[in-house]
Amino acid sequence: MSKPLNVLTIATGKKLYIDMAVNLARSFWLWNAGRGINFYVATDQQEHLTADVETYVNVIPLKAGELGEGFSPKLHLDKIAPEGQTLFIDSDCLVYGNLVEVFEKFNGHQVAVTGTYISGGEWFGDIKSICAKMGIARLPKFNGGVYYLEKGEKATAVYQKARELESKYDEIGFVRLRGRPNDEVLMALAMELNHKKPIKDDGSILAEFVNFQSGIKSELLKGEVTLYNNPAHRQYNAGWHLKSATPLIVHFLGYHNQITPYIKEAALLEYLFGRKLSPRNAKLLTFMRITLPFEFKAVIKNTFRSLYRSLFGVRKVKKSERIID
Repeated sequence: MSKPLNVLTIATGKKLYIDMAVNLARSFWLWNAGRGINFYVATDQQEHLTADVETYVNVIPLKAGELGEGFSPKLHLDKIAPEGQTLFIDSDCLVYGNLVEVFEKFNGHQVAVTGTYISGGEWFGDIKSICAKMGIARLPKFNGGVYYLEKGEKATAVYQKARELESKYDEIGFVRLRGRPNDEVLMALAMELNHKKPIKDDGSILAEFVNFQSGIKSELLKGEVTLYNNPAHRQYNAGWHLKSATPLIVHFLGYHNQITPYIKEAALLEYLFGRKLSPRNAKLLTFMRITLPFEFKAVIKNTFRSLYRSLFGVRKVKKSERIID
Protein backbone atom coordinates (compact mmCIF):
# COMPACT_ATOMS: atom_id res chain seq x y z
CA MET A 1 0.00 0.00 0.00
CA SER A 2 1.44 3.37 -1.02
CA LYS A 3 2.16 6.00 1.59
CA PRO A 4 -0.03 9.13 1.78
CA LEU A 5 1.41 12.18 0.03
CA ASN A 6 1.18 15.41 2.02
CA VAL A 7 2.09 19.04 1.58
CA LEU A 8 2.50 20.94 4.86
CA THR A 9 3.01 24.60 5.63
CA ILE A 10 3.20 26.55 8.88
CA ALA A 11 1.50 29.91 9.41
CA THR A 12 1.88 31.25 12.95
CA GLY A 13 2.35 34.65 14.52
CA LYS A 14 1.50 37.61 12.31
CA LYS A 15 -1.46 37.57 9.93
CA LEU A 16 0.75 38.00 6.86
CA TYR A 17 1.86 34.38 7.24
CA ILE A 18 -1.66 32.97 6.98
CA ASP A 19 -2.33 35.34 4.07
CA MET A 20 0.72 33.92 2.26
CA ALA A 21 -0.34 30.38 3.22
CA VAL A 22 -3.66 31.04 1.45
CA ASN A 23 -1.75 32.07 -1.69
CA LEU A 24 0.41 28.94 -1.43
CA ALA A 25 -2.64 26.71 -0.97
CA ARG A 26 -4.40 28.23 -3.97
CA SER A 27 -1.34 27.78 -6.19
CA PHE A 28 -1.08 24.18 -4.99
CA TRP A 29 -4.76 23.58 -5.79
CA LEU A 30 -4.44 25.19 -9.22
CA TRP A 31 -1.96 22.49 -10.29
CA ASN A 32 -2.58 19.59 -7.93
CA ALA A 33 -6.33 19.26 -7.40
CA GLY A 34 -7.31 15.63 -7.89
CA ARG A 35 -3.76 14.26 -7.74
CA GLY A 36 -4.23 12.58 -4.36
CA ILE A 37 -1.98 14.96 -2.41
CA ASN A 38 -3.27 16.19 0.96
CA PHE A 39 -2.64 19.81 1.97
CA TYR A 40 -2.09 20.69 5.64
CA VAL A 41 -1.62 24.05 7.32
CA ALA A 42 -0.41 24.23 10.92
CA THR A 43 -1.65 27.54 12.29
CA ASP A 44 -2.82 29.54 15.26
CA GLN A 45 -4.93 31.73 12.93
CA GLN A 46 -7.46 29.40 11.36
CA GLU A 47 -10.08 32.17 11.40
CA HIS A 48 -8.19 33.96 8.62
CA LEU A 49 -8.39 31.11 6.12
CA THR A 50 -10.55 31.96 3.11
CA ALA A 51 -13.74 30.03 2.33
CA ASP A 52 -12.37 28.45 -0.85
CA VAL A 53 -9.20 27.21 0.85
CA GLU A 54 -11.12 25.76 3.79
CA THR A 55 -12.82 23.29 1.45
CA TYR A 56 -9.61 21.32 0.79
CA VAL A 57 -7.12 22.27 3.49
CA ASN A 58 -6.58 20.14 6.59
CA VAL A 59 -5.92 22.38 9.59
CA ILE A 60 -3.46 21.41 12.32
CA PRO A 61 -4.42 23.78 15.15
CA LEU A 62 -1.61 25.31 17.16
CA LYS A 63 -1.53 27.59 20.17
CA ALA A 64 0.40 30.85 19.88
CA GLY A 65 4.09 30.17 20.51
CA GLU A 66 3.51 26.43 20.91
CA LEU A 67 6.43 25.50 18.64
CA GLY A 68 8.63 28.45 19.49
CA GLU A 69 9.21 31.75 17.73
CA GLY A 70 10.98 32.86 14.56
CA PHE A 71 12.28 29.90 12.56
CA SER A 72 12.00 27.40 15.42
CA PRO A 73 8.63 25.90 14.37
CA LYS A 74 10.34 24.31 11.35
CA LEU A 75 12.44 22.23 13.76
CA HIS A 76 9.24 20.42 14.85
CA LEU A 77 8.09 19.05 11.50
CA ASP A 78 8.48 15.46 12.72
CA LYS A 79 5.86 16.17 15.39
CA ILE A 80 3.21 17.82 13.24
CA ALA A 81 3.71 16.00 9.93
CA PRO A 82 0.98 13.44 9.19
CA GLU A 83 1.74 9.81 8.34
CA GLY A 84 3.42 9.17 5.01
CA GLN A 85 5.61 11.32 2.78
CA THR A 86 5.46 15.00 3.64
CA LEU A 87 6.77 17.92 1.63
CA PHE A 88 7.03 21.01 3.82
CA ILE A 89 6.77 24.25 1.82
CA ASP A 90 7.29 27.68 3.37
CA SER A 91 4.19 29.86 3.31
CA ASP A 92 5.95 32.49 1.15
CA CYS A 93 6.27 30.06 -1.77
CA LEU A 94 4.10 29.45 -4.83
CA VAL A 95 3.61 26.16 -6.68
CA TYR A 96 3.85 26.10 -10.47
CA GLY A 97 3.07 22.51 -11.38
CA ASN A 98 2.50 18.83 -10.56
CA LEU A 99 4.19 17.94 -7.26
CA VAL A 100 3.86 14.17 -7.66
CA GLU A 101 7.23 14.08 -9.42
CA VAL A 102 8.79 15.87 -6.44
CA PHE A 103 7.62 13.09 -4.13
CA GLU A 104 9.04 10.55 -6.58
CA LYS A 105 12.46 12.23 -6.49
CA PHE A 106 12.52 12.36 -2.68
CA ASN A 107 11.04 8.89 -2.14
CA GLY A 108 13.17 6.74 0.20
CA HIS A 109 14.95 9.67 1.85
CA GLN A 110 13.75 9.84 5.46
CA VAL A 111 14.84 13.50 5.64
CA ALA A 112 16.05 15.47 2.64
CA VAL A 113 16.44 18.86 1.00
CA THR A 114 17.70 20.05 -2.38
CA GLY A 115 21.21 21.38 -2.02
CA THR A 116 24.96 21.11 -2.34
CA TYR A 117 27.84 20.59 0.08
CA ILE A 118 30.21 23.16 1.55
CA SER A 119 33.31 22.69 3.68
CA GLY A 120 34.44 26.29 4.03
CA GLY A 121 33.43 29.90 3.57
CA GLU A 122 30.67 31.77 5.38
CA TRP A 123 27.11 30.53 5.78
CA PHE A 124 25.68 31.95 8.98
CA GLY A 125 29.06 31.28 10.56
CA ASP A 126 32.55 30.15 9.59
CA ILE A 127 31.85 26.72 8.12
CA LYS A 128 35.41 25.38 8.34
CA SER A 129 35.70 26.08 12.06
CA ILE A 130 32.17 24.80 12.76
CA CYS A 131 32.88 21.55 10.93
CA ALA A 132 36.15 21.13 12.85
CA LYS A 133 34.38 21.76 16.15
CA MET A 134 31.62 19.26 15.34
CA GLY A 135 33.96 16.59 13.94
CA ILE A 136 32.58 16.57 10.40
CA ALA A 137 34.10 17.31 7.00
CA ARG A 138 31.25 19.22 5.38
CA LEU A 139 27.70 20.52 5.66
CA PRO A 140 24.80 20.36 3.21
CA LYS A 141 23.86 23.88 2.10
CA PHE A 142 20.32 24.60 0.97
CA ASN A 143 17.33 26.92 1.11
CA GLY A 144 14.86 25.96 3.84
CA GLY A 145 11.82 26.82 1.74
CA VAL A 146 11.35 23.09 1.23
CA TYR A 147 11.96 20.12 3.54
CA TYR A 148 11.03 16.50 2.87
CA LEU A 149 10.46 13.88 5.53
CA GLU A 150 8.99 10.42 5.87
CA LYS A 151 7.25 9.92 9.21
CA GLY A 152 9.21 7.54 11.42
CA GLU A 153 12.06 7.04 13.88
CA LYS A 154 14.83 8.10 11.48
CA ALA A 155 13.19 11.42 10.72
CA THR A 156 12.51 12.00 14.41
CA ALA A 157 16.17 11.37 15.23
CA VAL A 158 17.24 14.15 12.84
CA TYR A 159 14.73 16.65 14.17
CA GLN A 160 15.48 15.81 17.79
CA LYS A 161 19.15 16.50 17.08
CA ALA A 162 18.27 19.82 15.43
CA ARG A 163 16.24 20.87 18.49
CA GLU A 164 19.10 19.84 20.77
CA LEU A 165 21.57 21.87 18.70
CA GLU A 166 19.32 24.94 18.82
CA SER A 167 20.10 25.40 22.52
CA LYS A 168 23.81 25.50 21.58
CA TYR A 169 23.40 27.73 18.53
CA ASP A 170 25.73 30.55 19.60
CA GLU A 171 28.19 28.18 21.26
CA ILE A 172 28.58 26.21 18.01
CA GLY A 173 29.48 29.43 16.21
CA PHE A 174 26.39 30.05 14.13
CA VAL A 175 25.28 33.63 13.37
CA ARG A 176 21.63 34.51 14.03
CA LEU A 177 19.16 35.52 11.32
CA ARG A 178 16.89 38.45 12.26
CA GLY A 179 17.95 37.84 15.84
CA ARG A 180 16.83 34.20 15.81
CA PRO A 181 18.51 30.80 15.29
CA ASN A 182 18.34 29.85 11.61
CA ASP A 183 16.64 26.51 10.97
CA GLU A 184 18.72 25.86 7.84
CA VAL A 185 22.11 25.53 9.51
CA LEU A 186 20.65 23.57 12.43
CA MET A 187 18.98 21.10 10.07
CA ALA A 188 22.12 20.94 7.94
CA LEU A 189 24.21 19.97 10.95
CA ALA A 190 21.59 17.52 12.24
CA MET A 191 21.36 15.87 8.82
CA GLU A 192 25.11 15.50 8.48
CA LEU A 193 25.45 14.06 11.98
CA ASN A 194 22.73 11.54 11.07
CA HIS A 195 24.20 10.77 7.62
CA LYS A 196 21.24 12.21 5.67
CA LYS A 197 22.16 13.62 2.28
CA PRO A 198 20.57 16.34 0.16
CA ILE A 199 19.46 15.51 -3.35
CA LYS A 200 21.18 17.46 -6.12
CA ASP A 201 19.85 20.96 -6.65
CA ASP A 202 19.28 21.12 -10.40
CA GLY A 203 16.74 23.93 -10.24
CA SER A 204 13.77 21.70 -11.02
CA ILE A 205 12.20 21.57 -7.53
CA LEU A 206 12.92 24.84 -5.71
CA ALA A 207 14.52 28.15 -6.64
CA GLU A 208 14.85 31.47 -4.84
CA PHE A 209 16.45 34.89 -5.17
CA VAL A 210 19.73 34.44 -3.33
CA ASN A 211 21.14 32.37 -6.18
CA PHE A 212 19.06 33.92 -8.95
CA GLN A 213 19.32 37.70 -8.81
CA SER A 214 19.15 38.50 -12.52
CA GLY A 215 15.37 38.45 -12.88
CA ILE A 216 12.31 36.23 -13.08
CA LYS A 217 9.57 35.53 -15.63
CA SER A 218 6.40 34.18 -14.04
CA GLU A 219 3.09 33.03 -15.57
CA LEU A 220 1.42 31.02 -12.82
CA LEU A 221 -1.74 30.41 -14.85
CA LYS A 222 0.38 28.67 -17.49
CA GLY A 223 2.59 26.89 -14.97
CA GLU A 224 5.64 28.67 -16.36
CA VAL A 225 8.42 30.31 -14.36
CA THR A 226 12.11 30.92 -14.97
CA LEU A 227 14.63 32.50 -12.62
CA TYR A 228 17.89 33.85 -14.04
CA ASN A 229 21.51 34.03 -12.92
CA ASN A 230 22.90 35.86 -15.92
CA PRO A 231 26.70 36.31 -16.13
CA ALA A 232 26.14 39.67 -17.84
CA HIS A 233 23.96 40.97 -15.01
CA ARG A 234 25.44 43.20 -12.30
CA GLN A 235 24.04 40.86 -9.61
CA TYR A 236 25.36 37.68 -11.18
CA ASN A 237 26.17 35.03 -8.55
CA ALA A 238 29.41 33.48 -9.84
CA GLY A 239 29.40 31.01 -6.96
CA TRP A 240 26.17 29.35 -8.10
CA HIS A 241 26.35 26.53 -10.62
CA LEU A 242 23.12 27.30 -12.52
CA LYS A 243 22.49 30.13 -14.96
CA SER A 244 18.72 29.62 -14.91
CA ALA A 245 16.09 27.45 -13.25
CA THR A 246 12.54 26.37 -14.09
CA PRO A 247 11.33 25.06 -10.71
CA LEU A 248 8.00 23.70 -9.56
CA ILE A 249 8.25 25.82 -6.40
CA VAL A 250 9.50 29.41 -6.08
CA HIS A 251 10.47 30.80 -2.68
CA PHE A 252 9.53 34.50 -2.62
CA LEU A 253 11.56 35.23 0.46
CA GLY A 254 12.17 38.66 1.99
CA TYR A 255 10.87 41.67 0.08
CA HIS A 256 10.15 39.53 -2.99
CA ASN A 257 6.66 38.78 -1.64
CA GLN A 258 5.94 42.52 -1.60
CA ILE A 259 6.62 43.17 -5.29
CA THR A 260 5.75 41.64 -8.65
CA PRO A 261 5.55 38.95 -9.78
CA TYR A 262 4.39 37.68 -6.37
CA ILE A 263 1.69 40.32 -5.82
CA LYS A 264 0.53 39.81 -9.41
CA GLU A 265 0.18 36.06 -8.93
CA ALA A 266 -1.47 36.48 -5.51
CA ALA A 267 -4.07 38.82 -7.03
CA LEU A 268 -4.66 36.39 -9.89
CA LEU A 269 -5.31 33.58 -7.41
CA GLU A 270 -7.74 35.78 -5.45
CA TYR A 271 -9.71 36.68 -8.57
CA LEU A 272 -9.69 33.07 -9.76
CA PHE A 273 -10.58 31.28 -6.52
CA GLY A 274 -11.79 33.95 -4.09
CA ARG A 275 -14.02 35.81 -6.53
CA LYS A 276 -14.66 32.86 -8.90
CA LEU A 277 -13.76 34.76 -12.07
CA SER A 278 -12.90 32.95 -15.28
CA PRO A 279 -9.16 32.55 -16.02
CA ARG A 280 -9.47 35.08 -18.84
CA ASN A 281 -11.19 37.71 -16.68
CA ALA A 282 -8.90 37.03 -13.72
CA LYS A 283 -5.85 37.57 -15.90
CA LEU A 284 -7.28 40.75 -17.45
CA LEU A 285 -8.23 42.24 -14.08
CA THR A 286 -4.81 41.38 -12.66
CA PHE A 287 -3.13 43.16 -15.56
CA MET A 288 -5.26 46.28 -15.18
CA ARG A 289 -5.12 46.56 -11.38
CA ILE A 290 -1.67 45.18 -10.56
CA THR A 291 0.71 44.78 -13.49
CA LEU A 292 0.01 48.03 -15.34
CA PRO A 293 0.13 50.36 -12.29
CA PHE A 294 3.23 48.62 -10.96
CA GLU A 295 5.08 48.94 -14.25
CA PHE A 296 4.05 52.60 -14.58
CA LYS A 297 5.24 53.33 -11.05
CA ALA A 298 8.56 51.60 -11.78
CA VAL A 299 9.13 53.77 -14.87
CA ILE A 300 8.39 56.96 -12.91
CA LYS A 301 10.68 55.95 -10.05
CA ASN A 302 13.55 55.05 -12.36
CA THR A 303 13.14 58.27 -14.33
CA PHE A 304 13.02 60.65 -11.37
CA ARG A 305 15.05 58.76 -8.73
CA SER A 306 18.12 61.01 -9.09
CA LEU A 307 16.06 64.19 -8.82
CA TYR A 308 14.16 62.90 -5.76
CA ARG A 309 17.37 61.96 -3.96
CA SER A 310 18.99 65.32 -4.72
CA LEU A 311 15.99 67.10 -3.16
CA PHE A 312 15.02 64.80 -0.29
CA GLY A 313 17.90 62.36 0.19
CA VAL A 314 17.64 58.59 0.45
CA ARG A 315 14.48 57.25 2.04
CA LYS A 316 14.75 55.27 5.25
CA VAL A 317 14.41 51.54 4.70
CA LYS A 318 11.01 50.33 5.84
CA LYS A 319 11.14 47.76 8.62
CA SER A 320 10.00 44.33 7.51
CA GLU A 321 6.86 42.88 9.11
CA ARG A 322 8.79 39.61 9.41
CA ILE A 323 11.22 41.01 11.97
CA ILE A 324 10.19 40.07 15.50
CA ASP A 325 9.77 43.13 17.71
